[in-house]
Amino acid sequence: MSESIYSGPVFEMARQQFNGVADHLQILEEDRARLLYPKRAIAVSCPIHRDDGRTEVFQGYRVQHHLTLGPTKGGTRFAPSVDVGEVAALAVWMSWKCALAGLPYGGAKGGITVDPYTLSPRELEALSRRYMQEMIPFVGPHTDVMAPDMGTNEQVMAWFMDTYSMYQGQTINEIVTGKPVSAGGTLGRREATGRGVAHLVGRALDHLGISAGSATAIVQGFGNVGSVTAYSLAGRGVKIIGVSDHTAAYHDPAGLDVADLQRHVAKRGQLAGFSTQSAIEPSELLLRKCDVLVPAAMEQVITWQNATELKCRILAEGANGPTTPGADAILDQRRDELFVLPDILCNAGGVIVSYFEWVQDLQRLFWEEAEVFDRLYRIQERSFQQVIARAKRDGISHRMAAMAIGVSVVQSAKHTRGLFP
Repeated sequence: MSESIYSGPVFEMARQQFNGVADHLQILEEDRARLLYPKRAIAVSCPIHRDDGRTEVFQGYRVQHHLTLGPTKGGTRFAPSVDVGEVAALAVWMSWKCALAGLPYGGAKGGITVDPYTLSPRELEALSRRYMQEMIPFVGPHTDVMAPDMGTNEQVMAWFMDTYSMYQGQTINEIVTGKPVSAGGTLGRREATGRGVAHLVGRALDHLGISAGSATAIVQGFGNVGSVTAYSLAGRGVKIIGVSDHTAAYHDPAGLDVADLQRHVAKRGQLAGFSTQSAIEPSELLLRKCDVLVPAAMEQVITWQNATELKCRILAEGANGPTTPGADAILDQRRDELFVLPDILCNAGGVIVSYFEWVQDLQRLFWEEAEVFDRLYRIQERSFQQVIARAKRDGISHRMAAMAIGVSVVQSAKHTRGLFP
Protein backbone atom coordinates (compact mmCIF):
# COMPACT_ATOMS: atom_id res chain seq x y z
CA MET A 1 0.00 0.00 0.00
CA SER A 2 1.55 3.30 -1.10
CA GLU A 3 -0.63 5.38 1.23
CA SER A 4 -2.23 4.49 4.53
CA ILE A 5 -4.25 6.12 7.29
CA TYR A 6 -2.10 4.23 9.78
CA SER A 7 0.83 6.25 11.03
CA GLY A 8 2.68 7.23 14.16
CA PRO A 9 5.52 5.67 16.14
CA VAL A 10 3.54 2.75 17.57
CA PHE A 11 2.19 1.56 14.21
CA GLU A 12 5.61 2.06 12.64
CA MET A 13 7.01 -0.21 15.35
CA ALA A 14 4.41 -2.90 14.57
CA ARG A 15 5.14 -2.55 10.85
CA GLN A 16 8.89 -2.94 11.38
CA GLN A 17 8.35 -6.03 13.53
CA PHE A 18 6.09 -7.57 10.88
CA ASN A 19 8.54 -6.84 8.06
CA GLY A 20 11.31 -8.53 10.01
CA VAL A 21 9.20 -11.64 10.52
CA ALA A 22 8.01 -11.56 6.91
CA ASP A 23 11.63 -11.51 5.74
CA HIS A 24 12.43 -14.45 8.03
CA LEU A 25 9.44 -16.42 6.74
CA GLN A 26 10.17 -15.35 3.14
CA ILE A 27 6.62 -14.10 2.65
CA LEU A 28 6.09 -12.75 -0.86
CA GLU A 29 5.87 -8.98 -1.16
CA GLU A 30 2.45 -9.28 -2.81
CA ASP A 31 1.06 -11.07 0.27
CA ARG A 32 2.44 -8.76 2.96
CA ALA A 33 -0.04 -5.88 2.80
CA ARG A 34 -2.99 -8.25 3.18
CA LEU A 35 -1.42 -9.77 6.30
CA LEU A 36 -0.39 -6.47 7.90
CA TYR A 37 -3.07 -3.88 7.21
CA PRO A 38 -6.39 -4.04 9.09
CA LYS A 39 -9.61 -5.15 7.47
CA ARG A 40 -11.60 -2.31 8.95
CA ALA A 41 -11.13 0.91 10.91
CA ILE A 42 -13.97 2.87 12.45
CA ALA A 43 -13.76 6.45 13.73
CA VAL A 44 -16.70 7.93 15.63
CA SER A 45 -17.59 11.13 17.43
CA CYS A 46 -18.96 10.68 20.94
CA PRO A 47 -20.81 13.75 22.27
CA ILE A 48 -21.83 13.83 25.94
CA HIS A 49 -23.30 16.34 28.37
CA ARG A 50 -20.70 17.39 30.93
CA ASP A 51 -21.77 17.97 34.52
CA ASP A 52 -21.44 21.74 34.07
CA GLY A 53 -24.00 21.70 31.24
CA ARG A 54 -21.53 21.88 28.34
CA THR A 55 -21.64 19.47 25.42
CA GLU A 56 -18.24 17.98 24.61
CA VAL A 57 -17.29 15.69 21.74
CA PHE A 58 -14.67 12.95 22.15
CA GLN A 59 -13.08 10.96 19.32
CA GLY A 60 -13.38 7.17 19.42
CA TYR A 61 -11.85 4.41 17.31
CA ARG A 62 -12.10 0.67 16.68
CA VAL A 63 -9.76 -1.28 14.41
CA GLN A 64 -10.48 -4.88 13.36
CA HIS A 65 -7.36 -6.49 11.94
CA HIS A 66 -8.72 -9.70 10.39
CA LEU A 67 -11.72 -12.02 10.67
CA THR A 68 -10.11 -15.02 8.97
CA LEU A 69 -10.08 -17.30 12.03
CA GLY A 70 -13.24 -16.03 13.71
CA PRO A 71 -14.50 -12.79 15.27
CA THR A 72 -12.02 -10.13 16.22
CA LYS A 73 -11.13 -9.68 19.88
CA GLY A 74 -9.46 -6.89 21.80
CA GLY A 75 -9.56 -4.28 24.50
CA THR A 76 -10.87 -0.73 24.60
CA ARG A 77 -8.67 1.91 26.20
CA PHE A 78 -9.55 5.38 27.42
CA ALA A 79 -6.34 7.43 27.32
CA PRO A 80 -5.13 10.82 26.03
CA SER A 81 -2.66 9.11 23.66
CA VAL A 82 -5.26 7.11 21.73
CA ASP A 83 -5.21 7.58 17.95
CA VAL A 84 -5.95 5.33 15.01
CA GLY A 85 -2.29 4.39 14.50
CA GLU A 86 -1.83 3.25 18.09
CA VAL A 87 -5.09 1.33 18.04
CA ALA A 88 -4.19 -0.35 14.74
CA ALA A 89 -0.80 -1.46 16.05
CA LEU A 90 -2.41 -2.98 19.14
CA ALA A 91 -4.93 -4.80 16.93
CA VAL A 92 -2.10 -6.24 14.81
CA TRP A 93 -0.24 -7.47 17.90
CA MET A 94 -3.46 -9.00 19.21
CA SER A 95 -3.81 -11.02 16.00
CA TRP A 96 -0.39 -12.62 16.41
CA LYS A 97 -1.07 -13.13 20.13
CA CYS A 98 -4.36 -14.97 19.52
CA ALA A 99 -2.83 -17.08 16.75
CA LEU A 100 0.13 -18.05 18.94
CA ALA A 101 -2.25 -19.15 21.70
CA GLY A 102 -4.40 -21.10 19.24
CA LEU A 103 -7.53 -18.98 19.80
CA PRO A 104 -10.18 -18.68 17.04
CA TYR A 105 -9.90 -14.89 16.86
CA GLY A 106 -8.46 -12.07 14.85
CA GLY A 107 -7.10 -9.05 16.65
CA ALA A 108 -8.98 -5.84 17.37
CA LYS A 109 -8.52 -2.77 19.53
CA GLY A 110 -10.50 0.32 20.31
CA GLY A 111 -10.42 3.43 22.39
CA ILE A 112 -11.41 7.00 23.10
CA THR A 113 -9.01 9.93 23.23
CA VAL A 114 -9.74 11.06 26.77
CA ASP A 115 -8.18 11.18 30.21
CA PRO A 116 -10.74 9.13 32.17
CA TYR A 117 -9.55 10.65 35.46
CA THR A 118 -10.99 14.01 34.35
CA LEU A 119 -14.50 12.53 34.06
CA SER A 120 -17.03 12.23 36.84
CA PRO A 121 -18.65 8.80 37.33
CA ARG A 122 -21.76 10.00 35.48
CA GLU A 123 -19.70 11.40 32.60
CA LEU A 124 -17.69 8.18 32.36
CA GLU A 125 -20.89 6.16 32.09
CA ALA A 126 -22.33 8.52 29.48
CA LEU A 127 -19.18 8.36 27.36
CA SER A 128 -18.93 4.57 27.67
CA ARG A 129 -22.53 4.07 26.60
CA ARG A 130 -22.27 6.56 23.73
CA TYR A 131 -19.15 4.84 22.39
CA MET A 132 -20.84 1.43 22.39
CA GLN A 133 -23.95 2.93 20.81
CA GLU A 134 -21.85 4.27 17.94
CA MET A 135 -20.13 0.87 17.56
CA ILE A 136 -23.29 -1.26 17.43
CA PRO A 137 -23.39 -1.50 13.58
CA PHE A 138 -19.82 -2.85 13.55
CA VAL A 139 -19.56 -5.25 16.50
CA GLY A 140 -21.27 -8.42 17.70
CA PRO A 141 -20.59 -11.72 19.48
CA HIS A 142 -19.52 -13.29 16.18
CA THR A 143 -18.01 -10.14 14.63
CA ASP A 144 -16.00 -8.26 17.27
CA VAL A 145 -15.89 -8.83 21.03
CA MET A 146 -14.64 -6.01 23.26
CA ALA A 147 -12.69 -6.21 26.51
CA PRO A 148 -11.16 -3.78 29.04
CA ASP A 149 -7.79 -2.11 28.62
CA MET A 150 -5.97 0.91 29.99
CA GLY A 151 -8.46 3.33 31.55
CA THR A 152 -11.41 0.94 31.44
CA ASN A 153 -12.57 -1.80 33.80
CA GLU A 154 -15.33 -4.28 34.66
CA GLN A 155 -17.86 -1.49 35.21
CA VAL A 156 -17.25 0.00 31.77
CA MET A 157 -17.70 -3.45 30.23
CA ALA A 158 -21.01 -3.83 32.08
CA TRP A 159 -22.18 -0.53 30.59
CA PHE A 160 -21.06 -1.67 27.13
CA MET A 161 -22.94 -4.96 27.52
CA ASP A 162 -26.09 -3.28 28.84
CA THR A 163 -26.12 -0.69 26.02
CA TYR A 164 -25.72 -3.34 23.33
CA SER A 165 -28.34 -5.56 24.97
CA MET A 166 -30.92 -2.75 25.19
CA TYR A 167 -30.65 -2.19 21.43
CA GLN A 168 -30.98 -5.94 20.74
CA GLY A 169 -33.96 -6.38 23.04
CA GLN A 170 -32.31 -9.22 24.96
CA THR A 171 -29.32 -9.79 27.20
CA ILE A 172 -26.20 -10.47 25.12
CA ASN A 173 -23.50 -11.25 27.71
CA GLU A 174 -21.03 -12.44 25.09
CA ILE A 175 -20.66 -9.04 23.37
CA VAL A 176 -17.88 -8.14 25.82
CA THR A 177 -15.50 -9.94 28.16
CA GLY A 178 -13.92 -8.73 31.36
CA LYS A 179 -17.39 -8.11 32.85
CA PRO A 180 -18.27 -8.50 36.52
CA VAL A 181 -19.10 -12.11 37.42
CA SER A 182 -22.61 -10.94 38.34
CA ALA A 183 -23.12 -9.81 34.73
CA GLY A 184 -21.87 -12.98 33.04
CA GLY A 185 -18.14 -12.59 33.60
CA THR A 186 -15.81 -15.43 34.45
CA LEU A 187 -13.97 -16.11 37.65
CA GLY A 188 -10.30 -15.19 37.34
CA ARG A 189 -10.56 -12.74 34.42
CA ARG A 190 -9.35 -9.66 36.30
CA GLU A 191 -6.24 -11.47 37.54
CA ALA A 192 -5.62 -13.48 34.38
CA THR A 193 -2.99 -11.31 32.67
CA GLY A 194 -0.92 -10.76 35.81
CA ARG A 195 -1.13 -14.36 36.97
CA GLY A 196 -0.23 -15.49 33.47
CA VAL A 197 2.85 -13.25 33.45
CA ALA A 198 3.90 -14.64 36.83
CA HIS A 199 3.35 -18.22 35.64
CA LEU A 200 5.59 -17.72 32.61
CA VAL A 201 8.23 -16.00 34.73
CA GLY A 202 8.16 -19.13 36.88
CA ARG A 203 8.67 -21.28 33.79
CA ALA A 204 11.56 -19.06 32.66
CA LEU A 205 13.18 -19.31 36.12
CA ASP A 206 12.85 -23.10 35.96
CA HIS A 207 14.30 -23.11 32.44
CA LEU A 208 17.31 -21.10 33.60
CA GLY A 209 17.75 -23.06 36.82
CA ILE A 210 17.06 -20.08 39.08
CA SER A 211 15.19 -20.66 42.35
CA ALA A 212 12.18 -18.40 42.82
CA GLY A 213 13.07 -18.07 46.49
CA SER A 214 16.40 -16.45 45.61
CA ALA A 215 15.09 -14.26 42.76
CA THR A 216 14.35 -10.53 42.77
CA ALA A 217 11.89 -8.64 40.56
CA ILE A 218 11.08 -5.08 39.52
CA VAL A 219 7.63 -4.26 38.15
CA GLN A 220 7.20 -1.07 36.14
CA GLY A 221 3.50 -0.18 36.15
CA PHE A 222 1.33 -0.98 39.16
CA GLY A 223 -2.08 -1.09 37.51
CA ASN A 224 -4.15 -4.24 37.21
CA VAL A 225 -1.49 -6.24 35.34
CA GLY A 226 1.52 -5.02 37.28
CA SER A 227 0.00 -5.26 40.75
CA VAL A 228 -1.32 -8.78 40.19
CA THR A 229 2.01 -9.84 38.67
CA ALA A 230 3.89 -8.48 41.69
CA TYR A 231 1.51 -10.15 44.14
CA SER A 232 1.66 -13.47 42.29
CA LEU A 233 5.46 -13.42 42.04
CA ALA A 234 5.71 -12.61 45.75
CA GLY A 235 3.45 -15.59 46.41
CA ARG A 236 5.99 -17.76 44.57
CA GLY A 237 8.77 -16.52 46.84
CA VAL A 238 10.22 -13.87 44.51
CA LYS A 239 11.37 -10.72 46.33
CA ILE A 240 9.80 -7.57 44.84
CA ILE A 241 12.47 -4.87 45.11
CA GLY A 242 10.98 -2.18 42.85
CA VAL A 243 7.61 -0.90 41.63
CA SER A 244 6.32 2.20 39.88
CA ASP A 245 3.27 3.82 38.33
CA HIS A 246 2.70 7.18 36.61
CA THR A 247 2.99 9.01 39.94
CA ALA A 248 5.97 7.47 41.77
CA ALA A 249 8.69 4.80 41.79
CA TYR A 250 10.12 2.90 44.75
CA HIS A 251 13.16 0.67 45.12
CA ASP A 252 14.31 -1.25 48.19
CA PRO A 253 16.89 -4.08 47.92
CA ALA A 254 15.47 -5.55 51.14
CA GLY A 255 12.09 -6.00 49.46
CA LEU A 256 8.78 -4.15 49.35
CA ASP A 257 5.57 -5.39 50.97
CA VAL A 258 3.26 -5.90 47.98
CA ALA A 259 0.15 -6.25 50.15
CA ASP A 260 0.91 -2.86 51.75
CA LEU A 261 1.40 -1.35 48.30
CA GLN A 262 -1.94 -2.73 47.12
CA ARG A 263 -3.74 -1.39 50.19
CA HIS A 264 -2.19 2.04 49.64
CA VAL A 265 -3.25 2.11 45.97
CA ALA A 266 -6.76 0.90 46.85
CA LYS A 267 -7.07 3.82 49.28
CA ARG A 268 -5.24 6.58 47.36
CA GLY A 269 -5.68 5.43 43.75
CA GLN A 270 -1.94 5.78 43.09
CA LEU A 271 1.48 4.85 44.44
CA ALA A 272 2.48 8.42 45.30
CA GLY A 273 2.72 8.96 49.04
CA PHE A 274 3.56 5.36 49.91
CA SER A 275 7.11 6.09 51.07
CA THR A 276 9.80 8.75 51.11
CA GLN A 277 12.76 6.55 52.05
CA SER A 278 12.62 4.24 49.02
CA ALA A 279 11.50 6.75 46.38
CA ILE A 280 13.63 7.04 43.22
CA GLU A 281 13.31 8.60 39.77
CA PRO A 282 10.99 6.43 37.59
CA SER A 283 13.51 6.45 34.74
CA GLU A 284 16.07 4.78 37.00
CA LEU A 285 13.88 1.86 37.99
CA LEU A 286 14.25 -0.03 34.71
CA LEU A 287 18.02 0.04 35.04
CA ARG A 288 18.35 -1.36 38.57
CA LYS A 289 19.82 -4.85 38.96
CA CYS A 290 17.28 -7.67 39.35
CA ASP A 291 16.56 -11.18 38.14
CA VAL A 292 13.18 -10.32 36.62
CA LEU A 293 12.15 -7.02 35.02
CA VAL A 294 8.45 -6.65 34.18
CA PRO A 295 7.52 -3.59 32.06
CA ALA A 296 3.75 -3.58 32.59
CA ALA A 297 2.78 -0.02 31.68
CA MET A 298 3.10 1.66 28.29
CA GLU A 299 4.59 0.97 24.87
CA GLN A 300 8.18 1.83 23.92
CA VAL A 301 9.86 2.04 27.35
CA ILE A 302 12.78 -0.25 26.41
CA THR A 303 14.67 1.68 23.73
CA TRP A 304 18.06 1.58 22.02
CA GLN A 305 19.23 4.17 24.56
CA ASN A 306 18.60 1.97 27.63
CA ALA A 307 18.61 -1.59 26.25
CA THR A 308 22.35 -1.94 26.79
CA GLU A 309 21.95 -0.90 30.43
CA LEU A 310 19.32 -3.44 31.50
CA LYS A 311 20.63 -5.50 34.40
CA CYS A 312 17.98 -8.22 34.53
CA ARG A 313 18.19 -11.90 33.65
CA ILE A 314 14.57 -12.19 32.49
CA LEU A 315 12.60 -9.48 30.65
CA ALA A 316 8.90 -10.33 31.02
CA GLU A 317 6.77 -8.02 28.87
CA GLY A 318 3.52 -7.48 30.74
CA ALA A 319 2.65 -4.48 28.54
CA ASN A 320 2.02 -4.48 24.80
CA GLY A 321 4.94 -3.27 22.71
CA PRO A 322 7.26 -2.14 25.53
CA THR A 323 10.40 -2.85 23.47
CA THR A 324 11.21 -0.87 20.33
CA PRO A 325 12.77 -2.51 17.25
CA GLY A 326 16.02 -0.65 17.94
CA ALA A 327 16.12 -2.12 21.44
CA ASP A 328 15.25 -5.53 20.06
CA ALA A 329 18.37 -5.53 17.91
CA ILE A 330 20.45 -4.90 21.04
CA LEU A 331 18.61 -7.53 23.09
CA ASP A 332 19.18 -10.02 20.28
CA GLN A 333 22.92 -9.47 20.70
CA ARG A 334 22.50 -10.08 24.45
CA ARG A 335 20.48 -13.28 23.91
CA ASP A 336 22.83 -15.44 25.98
CA GLU A 337 22.57 -13.18 29.03
CA LEU A 338 18.99 -11.90 28.82
CA PHE A 339 15.94 -14.20 28.49
CA VAL A 340 13.02 -12.38 26.85
CA LEU A 341 9.38 -13.35 27.34
CA PRO A 342 7.88 -11.34 24.44
CA ASP A 343 4.58 -9.54 24.90
CA ILE A 344 2.46 -11.73 22.61
CA LEU A 345 3.49 -14.73 24.71
CA CYS A 346 3.92 -13.16 28.14
CA ASN A 347 0.71 -11.14 28.53
CA ALA A 348 -1.67 -13.40 26.60
CA GLY A 349 -3.36 -14.59 29.81
CA GLY A 350 -5.96 -11.85 29.54
CA VAL A 351 -7.19 -12.72 26.06
CA ILE A 352 -7.01 -16.47 26.77
CA VAL A 353 -9.31 -16.14 29.79
CA SER A 354 -11.45 -13.67 27.82
CA TYR A 355 -11.88 -16.47 25.30
CA PHE A 356 -12.97 -18.74 28.15
CA GLU A 357 -15.49 -16.10 29.26
CA TRP A 358 -16.90 -15.81 25.71
CA VAL A 359 -17.24 -19.60 25.46
CA GLN A 360 -18.98 -19.79 28.84
CA ASP A 361 -21.40 -17.00 27.90
CA LEU A 362 -22.26 -18.69 24.59
CA GLN A 363 -22.90 -21.99 26.36
CA ARG A 364 -24.50 -20.47 29.48
CA LEU A 365 -22.29 -22.89 31.42
CA PHE A 366 -19.73 -21.48 33.86
CA TRP A 367 -16.53 -22.97 35.24
CA GLU A 368 -14.91 -22.91 38.64
CA GLU A 369 -11.84 -20.69 39.07
CA ALA A 370 -9.51 -23.67 39.40
CA GLU A 371 -10.65 -24.94 35.99
CA VAL A 372 -10.11 -21.50 34.44
CA PHE A 373 -6.48 -21.30 35.58
CA ASP A 374 -5.74 -24.95 34.88
CA ARG A 375 -6.83 -24.41 31.26
CA LEU A 376 -4.91 -21.11 31.09
CA TYR A 377 -1.64 -22.61 32.29
CA ARG A 378 -1.95 -25.55 29.87
CA ILE A 379 -2.31 -23.19 26.90
CA GLN A 380 0.57 -21.06 28.16
CA GLU A 381 2.77 -24.12 28.59
CA ARG A 382 2.11 -25.19 25.01
CA SER A 383 2.91 -21.71 23.68
CA PHE A 384 6.04 -21.43 25.84
CA GLN A 385 7.39 -24.76 24.60
CA GLN A 386 6.61 -23.87 20.98
CA VAL A 387 8.45 -20.54 21.22
CA ILE A 388 11.50 -22.03 22.94
CA ALA A 389 11.68 -24.88 20.41
CA ARG A 390 11.23 -22.57 17.39
CA ALA A 391 13.88 -20.13 18.65
CA LYS A 392 16.37 -22.95 19.21
CA ARG A 393 15.62 -24.66 15.88
CA ASP A 394 16.00 -21.51 13.77
CA GLY A 395 18.61 -19.70 15.87
CA ILE A 396 16.34 -16.68 16.33
CA SER A 397 15.13 -14.54 19.22
CA HIS A 398 12.11 -15.48 21.30
CA ARG A 399 10.18 -12.52 19.87
CA MET A 400 10.94 -13.55 16.31
CA ALA A 401 9.94 -17.12 17.12
CA ALA A 402 6.66 -16.09 18.77
CA MET A 403 5.71 -13.77 15.93
CA ALA A 404 6.75 -16.28 13.28
CA ILE A 405 4.35 -18.82 14.79
CA GLY A 406 1.50 -16.31 15.01
CA VAL A 407 1.98 -14.83 11.54
CA SER A 408 2.30 -18.30 9.97
CA VAL A 409 -1.04 -19.38 11.46
CA VAL A 410 -2.84 -16.36 10.00
CA GLN A 411 -1.03 -16.64 6.66
CA SER A 412 -1.95 -20.31 6.35
CA ALA A 413 -5.61 -19.61 7.15
CA LYS A 414 -5.81 -16.81 4.60
CA HIS A 415 -4.16 -19.00 1.97
CA THR A 416 -6.54 -21.88 2.66
CA ARG A 417 -9.65 -19.70 2.51
CA GLY A 418 -8.47 -17.87 -0.60
CA LEU A 419 -9.48 -14.38 -1.73
CA PHE A 420 -13.18 -13.54 -2.12
CA PRO A 421 -14.60 -12.84 -4.65
